[in-house]
Amino acid sequence: MTPVIHIVPILRDNFCFLIEGADKACLIIDPGQVVPVESYIKTHGLHPAMILNTHHHADHVAGNADLKARYNIPIIGPAAESTKIPALTKGVKEGDVIEEAGIQLSIIETPGHTNGHVSFYCAQANALFCGDTLFSMGCGRLIEGNAEILYNALKKIKSLPPQTLIYCGHEYTEANGKFALAVDPQNPDIPKRMKEVATYLSNSMPTIPVTLETEMKTNPFLRAINLRVFTELRAQKDHF
Repeated sequence: MTPVIHIVPILRDNFCFLIEGADKACLIIDPGQVVPVESYIKTHGLHPAMILNTHHHADHVAGNADLKARYNIPIIGPAAESTKIPALTKGVKEGDVIEEAGIQLSIIETPGHTNGHVSFYCAQANALFCGDTLFSMGCGRLIEGNAEILYNALKKIKSLPPQTLIYCGHEYTEANGKFALAVDPQNPDIPKRMKEVATYLSNSMPTIPVTLETEMKTNPFLRAINLRVFTELRAQKDHF
């Protein structure tokens, strides 16, 4: 079976994802808010089986305890952040595999934004849930890690199949695109992507998922030819 991915907008600009598997069971990724997630679950007749966290920041984990109590489900997150994630049941690391409701997720350690950040790769759905490591046309801020750590994390993502669908944690695409255009003004793929983004947003639609192939053409952080360039770009974006 191919899992169905539901996008639930929460808070100001976050995304929570529900991966629907067999018998309408679902995995909840990064529930930073309870009410809209519960409402979506009830409206679509889903049955939560597990919560997954990419990292410990509150806008990704604030709904953990309430949802765990309501549905009596486990919470999985990065082992390296086990003391920081509320109500965590089990910590995972690079190479671990999660199987639930007919869904299989591989764990990829993608630190930089936080020291223990992980991403979840679902080959069945051709999808990567990368939290705040990678955004469309952007990447996460260096809150705990450094540029080299994040650069190496993004290299792992770049090694995935080009048609991998990127599901990131925030709706930052429009702002990121403005920066991408400023630092790569001769790139014809960026205005094309920005036009698509404008259409999505004008229709109140999320600008994700986006293929890794598109990101490789438009994201300056994935296009950086070496660590020095990447470091300079990240510093520029911080003050853009």
